[in-house]
Amino acid sequence: MRSKILILLTAFVMIVGFDVSVANAQIWKIDFQGDENHNTTYGQNGPRDYTELEVYWNIFEVAGFSVIGATDVSTQPISMNLLDTDGNDHSVSLTILTDSWGWANEGTLDDLWGDYLIILNAHGATSDPTDWEITGLSQNTLCDLTYYHRANIDGRGLNFVANGVETTVISTSEGYMATASVETDASGKITGTADSDGYNEGCWAGLVIAIIPTARNPQPADSAIHADTWANLGWTPGAFADSHDVYFSENLDNVNAGTEAAFRGNQPSTFFVVGFPGFAYPDGLVPGTTYYWRIDEVDSDGNTIAGDVWSFAIPPKTAYSPDPADGAESVAVDVKLSWTEGFGSKLHTIYFGDNFDEVSNATGGSPQGTATYSPGPLELAKTYYWRVDEFDVVETHKGDVWSFITEGAVGSPNPAKGAVDVMQTPVLTWVPGVFGASHEVYFGADAASLELKSSGNLGSEGFEPGELEWDTTYYWRVDEANNANADSPWTGPLWSFTTANFLIIDDMESYNDLDESDPASNRIYLAWIDGFDNPATNGSVVGNLNAPFAEQTIVNNGI
Repeated sequence: MRSKILILLTAFVMIVGFDVSVANAQIWKIDFQGDENHNTTYGQNGPRDYTELEVYWNIFEVAGFSVIGATDVSTQPISMNLLDTDGNDHSVSLTILTDSWGWANEGTLDDLWGDYLIILNAHGATSDPTDWEITGLSQNTLCDLTYYHRANIDGRGLNFVANGVETTVISTSEGYMATASVETDASGKITGTADSDGYNEGCWAGLVIAIIPTARNPQPADSAIHADTWANLGWTPGAFADSHDVYFSENLDNVNAGTEAAFRGNQPSTFFVVGFPGFAYPDGLVPGTTYYWRIDEVDSDGNTIAGDVWSFAIPPKTAYSPDPADGAESVAVDVKLSWTEGFGSKLHTIYFGDNFDEVSNATGGSPQGTATYSPGPLELAKTYYWRVDEFDVVETHKGDVWSFITEGAVGSPNPAKGAVDVMQTPVLTWVPGVFGASHEVYFGADAASLELKSSGNLGSEGFEPGELEWDTTYYWRVDEANNANADSPWTGPLWSFTTANFLIIDDMESYNDLDESDPASNRIYLAWIDGFDNPATNGSVVGNLNAPFAEQTIVNNGI
């Protein structure tokens, strides 16, 4: 037992950032400010050094902001030119509707789009809320709003309302934030208020509006399964869209690059029909095919803002999405099989057994109308195969052969199946099957030609393959045998893992608190030698005096 503790300070670099940038968004912000008298030294109009504001709320620090001018905007509209991601200008207008003061500071923002900082008065209990409106946006356009609030006293609320969407932010001494999505009205306007919730202690509040210039909200949804051979594509337009360039193809590279082969034209409407006579793909969309599409927004000046690539898939005519999944392990012996019907299928024929070739070549089964099948009680630790053929009235579509292994087989591989970033000198372990008395380990980088690398008896479930290559996928399998069991041997499932493309200096999460007498003990001070046992040297202690000897949760993180 250790009788003393000295604090070991671990040095690290933590980069803390406040990132208000949004991909493909224009961002600008309105800051509401006031104190117990509803005014401060910032109440005068005129040029201001933005860094002075950091004294009041350093959460608004933005590197590179330099004020080069200021304009009184009290009850007067002010025009602002916002820059989109392609450097194109768009004009909007801010108006303070209440009798308040404020100014607009023109400057530059590193890594942010937009070039105005608006400072307004935030009234307290004795005054009306600060009202404002933004005009000049596209009609019925969705904007992402992030609200910030900090007061001298924790627990104070600040109420924001924008186009009827109300959000309350409860302040802490460190500041707090909340988010909301607000749609511009039919005239392209956002009308809002900021109210300090009936208190007049010093407070700061802010609003960041991310105006999304790209198309969004695709229909069908991105990555959706669309069960039809035609589609009416739809989307929400970007903030300043005047028309839309449409790209559509089953070739991802063509859509991503915006090639002529995928370009379907420019149009003012926000829908596009495919797979219907008289439109693109007049013969219909093909079952089993994934289609990709993109909408580039074009403003009234002809500037183009590239959109994201979306996709949807027409389901295949064959059965898909089996349950249990193909290759599943530890499946219950009373399992009920199910699957997703092939596109347009009416009847299903199921083939089931423990021999791959027999299931793959089987014919003449009896069709059924439901997409489930109960094979009856199964044996433990056994591999089964099954296939579903789909009939759509016109023809039969032969399905893939799927497999699963019932419970009781060798399992729980470590590294886990499909693991990545595995250290280059792993120790492979597993849990033996209920019938296994001995085992053989097959290992290699080619799944089709694994080599026998090790064998052993029950109780020695481990294998060290030696030092492996970086960033390489390896496959392994454990076959078990038992001469006393008529079903022996048992071929195990195929597992894989991929080694890391970096060197792991120390896996800090591998340390534990097990007693030193336990073979699995890996206490941190056994690896990182301290001076506890030699006070004359330094008397230092690694970690904590008592368990847990190292932190069990993330204390700080960053990038």
